Amino acid sequence: MKKNQKKVLPGILFLAAATFMLVLASPLTADEGMWTLDNPPVKQWKEKYGFEPTQAWLDHIRLASVRSNDGGSGSFVSPNGLVLTNHHVALGQLQKVSTAEKNYVANGFYAATAAEELPCPDLELNVLISMENVTARINAAVKPGMDAIKANKAKKAVIAAIERKSLKKTGLRSDVVALYQGGEYWLYRYKKYTDVKLVFAPEQQAAFFGGDSDNFTYPRHDLDMALFRAYEKGKPAHVKHYLKWSANGAADGELVFISGNPGSTNRLLTLTQLQFQREFTYPVRLKLMKRMLAVAKKYAMQGMEQARQAAGIIFGIENGLKVSSGELDGMKAPGFMEKKAASEAEFRKMIESNPKWKDAYADAWDQIAQAIEKLKPRQSEFTFRRVPGLRLGRIAQQIVRYVAEIRKPDGQRLQGYHDSQLESLRFRLFSPAPIYLGLEEALLIDGMKQEIEELGADDPFVKILLDGKTPEEAAKALLAGTQLTDPALRRKLVDGGEAAVAKCNDSFIVLARKLDPIMREMIKWQEDNIESIVRPAGEKIGQARFAIYGKNAYPDATFTLRLSYGTVMGYPMNGTIAPYKTTFYGLFDRAASFDNKPPFNLPRRVAAARDKLDLSTPLNFVCSGDIIGGNSGSPVINKAGEVVGLVFDGNIESFVGRFFYDDTANRTVSVHSAAIIEAMKNIYGAEKLVQEILGK
Repeated sequence: MKKNQKKVLPGILFLAAATFMLVLASPLTADEGMWTLDNPPVKQWKEKYGFEPTQAWLDHIRLASVRSNDGGSGSFVSPNGLVLTNHHVALGQLQKVSTAEKNYVANGFYAATAAEELPCPDLELNVLISMENVTARINAAVKPGMDAIKANKAKKAVIAAIERKSLKKTGLRSDVVALYQGGEYWLYRYKKYTDVKLVFAPEQQAAFFGGDSDNFTYPRHDLDMALFRAYEKGKPAHVKHYLKWSANGAADGELVFISGNPGSTNRLLTLTQLQFQREFTYPVRLKLMKRMLAVAKKYAMQGMEQARQAAGIIFGIENGLKVSSGELDGMKAPGFMEKKAASEAEFRKMIESNPKWKDAYADAWDQIAQAIEKLKPRQSEFTFRRVPGLRLGRIAQQIVRYVAEIRKPDGQRLQGYHDSQLESLRFRLFSPAPIYLGLEEALLIDGMKQEIEELGADDPFVKILLDGKTPEEAAKALLAGTQLTDPALRRKLVDGGEAAVAKCNDSFIVLARKLDPIMREMIKWQEDNIESIVRPAGEKIGQARFAIYGKNAYPDATFTLRLSYGTVMGYPMNGTIAPYKTTFYGLFDRAASFDNKPPFNLPRRVAAARDKLDLSTPLNFVCSGDIIGGNSGSPVINKAGEVVGLVFDGNIESFVGRFFYDDTANRTVSVHSAAIIEAMKNIYGAEKLVQEILGK
């Protein structure tokens, strides 16, 4: 975050914190909430906006919405499997299909024909087909008299059984999702698409105009969009539910909806949990990111090819740094923790006043606090005991665990290795995406140095990792002795089972075998001492909220499909007013104001197309919809269910949205639907795609 932003932000946060209230207080009056599709705030929409959607409308939006395993959202925008999302969501796949000779990140990509569409090595897209409340079945697994450890194991076993049975019965990806801190459990079933091809992306400089300087600010001028196509049986997927395109796009004052998969929020955490995040989690996270960013940038300075290889990780870390810094500033803002403490005290007082509620729920907060105190002495181990690098260490660890876990009954396996999860795990594990050994080496060396600094050279994990060598020597030995860059070898090891892995002398596999007992001890300790306490305590708090407020509220985000809503409108900013929209006029003006110097330089094709463009076309716009990371790529939809925009960011004032929503300043930043069509036609010559999107 830039210095001037740090000066402005605390004042904004103070005003926001002054209005901070318990999230689940009733009624909610602002355009607040990331609502599950089983419980949309239809009454609020009807009372405030005079809009009452039908179940068919809700089902259509759900079935046209897409989740990406690369960490974002999207939507079908044609009956031929065309998927709209952000460029920055597509960035990982763009890098994986690029080469030193063909840099699609920097230069963009357009497949004018189906034959030119590029297969993505490891992109999985999910469409939510159905939802089923399984709370009673999971809670029934806990029998009277069970201790916390046995109860936790029983619940995990029945969750695995529900997922396995659903997968076998339906063939759909089946995930049990905990909502309201475990107050409810839902089974979500997804149709998966793993044959996905890249169709279109502009240059990153057009998608991310202004770079990190403009990131999380507004006004913005970004064409942050990309298109994929889902395939089935070798042909473009025929989808019944897709979003039609709005001829006019988002208008000032219009009611709009956002259908996407917000990653995570902390609005329902206890005061103790937030304090722990403020004092430990966030500072350590920032420390890790800053160090990794420095290594990646140093590597990128070695040459053009190194810069290309590191571009994705640099973008991701810079983005994360800005977000995490803003969120930490939010928690440190005057009045934030005090308001949280007051709202929690009020809630607990209500519980204490009812003997039945007191007996059932009152001890939950103390149980969580005690678990956190128990965690603190070991938190450094849980943070820094990891094989550094990007992919090779993780791949080796997954292979070693995979062959061991699948020999166990499904309900006793580690998370991530249940029958319902194996297909997606294998898809990622056998990805042919390139692995850049130079970047791996740089991150390995520095990661080992950091672990020595944080854990000490005598830590058992560090001693195994280094094996008596310096970090430089250990990293070189690991890379010289591995062939895990070859996906065929990974598949051979997995298919060969424990016997193949046991006799494998690949350096990373050998290391993973040695480290596995330490990692398993840590997992078991965390499950027995933290998870087994915090999970049921969180469930109690969720149930207490239902008892007091009913279900007129939304749960924290869980990277599952949610529907947000809001109004297209500007907001007060820096003593003036931020407009609801920007235009192509503004893009060219901002570039000229900085003499077309990076990061405000225009790509060649954009600059050359100035006379072809209608410069008054809206480019970006803001609305009051409630979003968080993971919503990137979400469609912005009008009441007719048409695409009017594409979410790509929040403004800097929305950083506190992880903890609470402030409708006076929180804004979602989106690409205007008219800008997408204007750019594809008059900058990139993608007329054929435009016709497909417009249904012509």
